[in-house]
Amino acid sequence: MNSLSANEAKTHFGDMLLKVQRAPVQINKNGKPVAVVISTEEYENIESLKLRLLQLRAVQAATDITAGNLIDGESFFNELESGLHD
Repeated sequence: MNSLSANEAKTHFGDMLLKVQRAPVQINKNGKPVAVVISTEEYENIESLKLRLLQLRAVQAATDITAGNLIDGESFFNELESGLHD
């Protein structure tokens, strides 16, 4: 992944926009990563994957309910939020 300082990103914004069409660009401030700039297409792909994962989890939850495999709601949502629920 390409990386730029915040100042370089500001100074070369147009060039950065061209680079993110090919690969994400990490932005560093004071030597520490603070952001990643991605193309709109990559963002839409990520959002689509998140939606599919949520849909799969909803189907699994319905299957678990039908089978009587139940947990309390707070635990379910905590696991869902942390990405650990199978």
